[in-house]
Amino acid sequence: QVQLVEAGGGRVQGGGSLRLSCTASGHIFANNAQAWFRRAPEKGYEFVAAISGSGLLTNYADSVKGRFTISRDNAKNTVYLQMNNLEPEDTAVYYCAARTGIGPSGTYASYDYWGQGTQVTVSS
Repeated sequence: QVQLVEAGGGRVQGGGSLRLSCTASGHIFANNAQAWFRRAPEKGYEFVAAISGSGLLTNYADSVKGRFTISRDNAKNTVYLQMNNLEPEDTAVYYCAARTGIGPSGTYASYDYWGQGTQVTVSS
């Protein structure tokens, strides 16, 4: 089994920055792709960013390109999401996900393991 624990959420003013982290434990391997999704109130899950197991390939939603950066440190089993120039529309619960495949898929159904989520609130 795989456990994913997110950290780093909080409240910030528009234009500010936050860095989320996701630490994995259990039977997870360095070649597993991981991703961040988010869910705003009364909306479905939205893909944010994904990274391949090696860290060489990344994939971003158009809404966050140029503002968010996903990275990983396999020695620490941790994936990060650096979020800059935050907007009120970024307010959501952010979820870390992992899949047994290696490609940075942007599809919700591709992911097998999920964290509990961390709240990000951006005020105007």
